[in-house]
Amino acid sequence: MEKFVYLFHEGNGNMKGLLGGKGANLAEMTRIGLPVPYGFTISTQACNAFYEASKTIPTIVEVQTLEALARLEEKMGKKLGDPKNPLLVSVRSGSVFSMPGMMDTILNLGMNDETVVGMADLTNNPRFAYDSYRRFIQMFSNVVLNIDTYYFEQLLEEFREQKGYFTDPEMSADDWKEVISGYKGIVKKHTRKDFPQDPKEQLFLAIHAVFNSWNNQRAIVYRRLNKIADHLGTAVNIQSMVFGNMGNDSGTGVAFTRNPSTGEHVLYGEYLINAQGEDVVAGIRTPQPIATLKEEMPGVYKQFTETCQKLEQHYEEMQDIEFTVERGKLFILQTRHGKRTAQAAIRIAVEMVEEGIIDKKTALLRVDPDQLNQLLHRRIDDKFVKTVLAKGLPASPGAATGQVVFDADEAEQLSNDGKKVILVRPETTPDDIHGIVASQAILTSRGGMTSHAAVVARGMGKACICGCEALKIDLKAKQFTIGDTLVNYGDIITIDGSTGEIMLGEIPMIDPELSDEFQLLLAWADQERKLGVRANADNPEDARKAFEFGAGGIGLCRTEHMFMDLKRIPIVQKMILADNYNERMEALNQLLPMQQGDFEGIFEAMQGLPVTIRLLDPPLHEFLPDKEELLVEVTKLQILDPQSPELKKKEQLLKKVRQLDEFNPMLGHRGCRLGMIYPEIYEMQAKAIFYAAATLAEKGMEVQPEIMIPLVGHVNELKDMRKLVIDAALLVQEETGKNFKYTIGTMIEIPRAALTADKIAEEADFFSFGTNDLTQTTFGYSRDDAEGKFLQAYIENKVLPENPFAVLDQEGVGKLVETGVKLGRGTKPSLKTGICGEHGGEKTSIDFCYRTGLDYVSCSPYRVPLARLAAAQATIRHEQNKAEVYTTA
Repeated sequence: MEKFVYLFHEGNGNMKGLLGGKGANLAEMTRIGLPVPYGFTISTQACNAFYEASKTIPTIVEVQTLEALARLEEKMGKKLGDPKNPLLVSVRSGSVFSMPGMMDTILNLGMNDETVVGMADLTNNPRFAYDSYRRFIQMFSNVVLNIDTYYFEQLLEEFREQKGYFTDPEMSADDWKEVISGYKGIVKKHTRKDFPQDPKEQLFLAIHAVFNSWNNQRAIVYRRLNKIADHLGTAVNIQSMVFGNMGNDSGTGVAFTRNPSTGEHVLYGEYLINAQGEDVVAGIRTPQPIATLKEEMPGVYKQFTETCQKLEQHYEEMQDIEFTVERGKLFILQTRHGKRTAQAAIRIAVEMVEEGIIDKKTALLRVDPDQLNQLLHRRIDDKFVKTVLAKGLPASPGAATGQVVFDADEAEQLSNDGKKVILVRPETTPDDIHGIVASQAILTSRGGMTSHAAVVARGMGKACICGCEALKIDLKAKQFTIGDTLVNYGDIITIDGSTGEIMLGEIPMIDPELSDEFQLLLAWADQERKLGVRANADNPEDARKAFEFGAGGIGLCRTEHMFMDLKRIPIVQKMILADNYNERMEALNQLLPMQQGDFEGIFEAMQGLPVTIRLLDPPLHEFLPDKEELLVEVTKLQILDPQSPELKKKEQLLKKVRQLDEFNPMLGHRGCRLGMIYPEIYEMQAKAIFYAAATLAEKGMEVQPEIMIPLVGHVNELKDMRKLVIDAALLVQEETGKNFKYTIGTMIEIPRAALTADKIAEEADFFSFGTNDLTQTTFGYSRDDAEGKFLQAYIENKVLPENPFAVLDQEGVGKLVETGVKLGRGTKPSLKTGICGEHGGEKTSIDFCYRTGLDYVSCSPYRVPLARLAAAQATIRHEQNKAEVYTTA
């Protein structure tokens, strides 16, 4: 018989695929003797069986659940539903990969009108018992019965105001009885049924709801965002309840073994006296720093710090721990690898190596390359004298400016319209996930450093401030006040998630600096990686930034970007519109010294490292006036001023534009086709490169130009263009008396080039795979049209697993890259190969490049550190895999 349910002592930390992350960690903590409230886990396979059975719990799962429940009752000496000695349990989701707040949790299950009386008698604390009951009704009604929490919160708030209370602990048992009666009325009104009293019915309804929450909207969005597979399912953890709301000797909290924002090796977290865990995580009440627990309960604090150290040493990783203190006794409810900022991830990884907990290779694998983007963006300029409106908790570092919005849907809508927004809420809930994704930053008036907003923002690398109590938010009026300052919907604010400061208006920001730990980690990465990392840079400024970030050269310098300068466009247009060779040469002679200056600046910035320069590759229409606008201007002049000399000029221009007009410019007269028809254009560029090399040789600087011929589809194109470049080099060498080294290669961006790479390699010193165009030509997609019209729907409907322009399509485009490398090196074993499309800065594509045997990847300057780390990870992972295969064999 297939086993679907596991008692905690039957599992261990290696069973995450079956028990989910939470269940596996509860089992592991039980195994190593930590104070874990006892329970059992219903496996992820049961979740999949639930969906296969059209969202019904299979009988075998029900039977095994009841058997495990009986074992739990025996272990605890209590029974679910026993009026005199009731067992209460929590029902929590637990996916394989951590998805904080995305799925559902129910606490205090087993409470009803009878067991609440038993709990009051047993604990001699009626207030606690009825508080627990009202919490259960509210949570169960929301999660299982789909009644919005708002109705319960509104009733509670009105009741508190009526009684003159400010906080929940002021409420008496009789107060809670009145609230419970009101809550039951809400349930009856919305469901036309009484609140369920049978604890076993409650249990199976809760299990059903947790399984169902695997496919709620926020969980789907989170999985898509974090690339978590849909088929994994969630486990369900049934655990005996412990209570942090039994008085001032009880409490609950969340703590990290190190600071998740900075990485500092100090215990970091929060707790609330006389509260349950959801109060901390949901941000309903603003908690106290964990350090103050030392004064309140010194014995518990000492035991907790020792437990934290034990867990970190056991898992060899920073832990995020949920705990409850019940009448002075500590219980650990959960541990998991803590989510952290990029800054913290780097510091923790480096310091754990220095502390002897992990080795350098493990440290490199601990930092997600995608996170590094957090460290490579701008921060508030310290020189700016800022006026701080208020200060909240610095929940996630970084700074951001944007328009104030108060609703997640509005945030998403404005973001789609190209606006930068900051989401302002009393607190966020998992339902706000789409708004958080769309926003530059998040600001809340309630909640702490471990609230939903804080955890999710840190994971996404977004700035976040929580618990800013000076913030008075009016959601209906769409405005907030801080003291006498009123801020309306759409107003611009700036927040600094590193300091917790909120400021009006836009504030200047500056470029980031890389920390010593970051530099050290990247130095370790460079020692490990076998794949080179270059940058795409089209000007000296980008080249300098690339050099600063550790690029090993320029993998793509797009010369057409140099022509986009406003001062140059008239000359470029003159070149394109020239009626004869002499007119064209006149324009080219003006452009040559400009190009030479461009190349000199880039060569100097790269200090002798190789620079791959792609000769001109624009669709020509990008440089010309818009045909429709020109037609309107001509028509106006024909009507208003038919004798105008300007009309004749514009008519000639329109005629030329029409001649050059193409139905599909991306596949038209561009790339090497331009050089084949107008060789003087490529000759000018080649001369400019070699004149630049000769000038720098005068200064004693050696340069390594690599001249790339774009859009080659047939070897004869490359053959002709190679001869043109060699002739230009000989001419400049003869003229200047300087010798220089250079290579000539091509960009493989057309399927035919990949399929005939053996022939093309005869004329090439290197291949650079232009995977942007190769993806377009392989799929037959126009990128601009595809992304704007149907590509997102394809991804959402799982027609495609990823956007192929963001993540390399390894099955299709990847096969062409593999074929090109294999055929090219078959002809020329020493052929250098690289990739220069945007995929060169994406971690899974970098892994593919390593496996395919490329020599380097090239990406934007700001992604160079990411690529260095991802290249090291690819090397380490595949060497480990080889070692495992060897050992197994």
